[in-house]
Amino acid sequence: MRMFVIALLVLCCSCRKSTTTPVTNTDDDLTGPVSRPSSGYGADGSYTVDSVSFDSPTYTDKKVTIFYPKEATGPVPVIFYSHPYGGEEVSYNIGLYNFIAKKGYAVVFAPYPTTGVTVDSRYNTLWQSFLKAVNDYPNIIDTKKVGFMGHSFGGGASYALAYKGFVDNGWGENGRFIFTMAQWYSYNITDTQLQSFPSNTKLISEVYNDDVTNDHRMSIDMFKHINITDAEKDYILVKQSVVDGYTYTAAHDLPNTRTAYDAYDYYVVYRLLDAMIDYSFNGNANAKNTALGNGSSAQATLPQGMTALEVTDSPVAGFAQSKYLFPCGSSDNPRISNCE
Repeated sequence: MRMFVIALLVLCCSCRKSTTTPVTNTDDDLTGPVSRPSSGYGADGSYTVDSVSFDSPTYTDKKVTIFYPKEATGPVPVIFYSHPYGGEEVSYNIGLYNFIAKKGYAVVFAPYPTTGVTVDSRYNTLWQSFLKAVNDYPNIIDTKKVGFMGHSFGGGASYALAYKGFVDNGWGENGRFIFTMAQWYSYNITDTQLQSFPSNTKLISEVYNDDVTNDHRMSIDMFKHINITDAEKDYILVKQSVVDGYTYTAAHDLPNTRTAYDAYDYYVVYRLLDAMIDYSFNGNANAKNTALGNGSSAQATLPQGMTALEVTDSPVAGFAQSKYLFPCGSSDNPRISNCE
């Protein structure tokens, strides 16, 4: 456990360093030579972003924020976002939140303490924050169409949180999905619960080839043990690209955790999320070909010489556990028996 705490502190320092100059996702050009999509999935929406904040129900002096489309005339579908360690400032991934709201949907950002509390406490902070958002803002949030999305710690937590939302509370009857990125260990969910997700649940599990923080085996474990059919889930490996001398990184800090954001944020994350929302919430079959295309050209091909995404339903870990700060085989992993 002592080594776990030391590793966590190292990771937190790294995360906080990258937020000293927060990105606001303005209309300025992206870093790098490739532009954002001008149309289709991944292109910015036409709505104006508005937001409302309220006191966290469990994290003193912190605010939970709901981003939503200002022009909406009633409640809209919602994504509950769980941030990584050290990402408790709302500026940390502001590009993603703005993108979601511009497309006409709500997203709830809930901070939790990075240190000084247990994993269970962090999960509870996330859940109580999401629940309060639902209960206090029914004019903004439509719980009939719901997604859970998270990065690193938040990616691992998204499964247990989605179970509470989808199964215990019945959210998402007209559309459900989970979208995880570079996930950490998953707590508070059993194999029986993983086999009990509603039949309309969909999943994207995204990992990064140059990640040295979280072992891909954690994502592989959850991907293989959840009761979502291969047709409704994809495991996606992102590799770095070099275009005109600019490196699009595929490390743990994607998306929007660098000092700038670039076309990878749009093409690797926003585009797939955009299509996943359209498929899950609206039943658009064309959207499925981009979100869950099983390696289709629409899904895997990136622009201007970028390395294509690698998509599979039968993922296998490509590196030894010794590569990672948090290996699957650590005693801190409650699902250690499922490591390959």
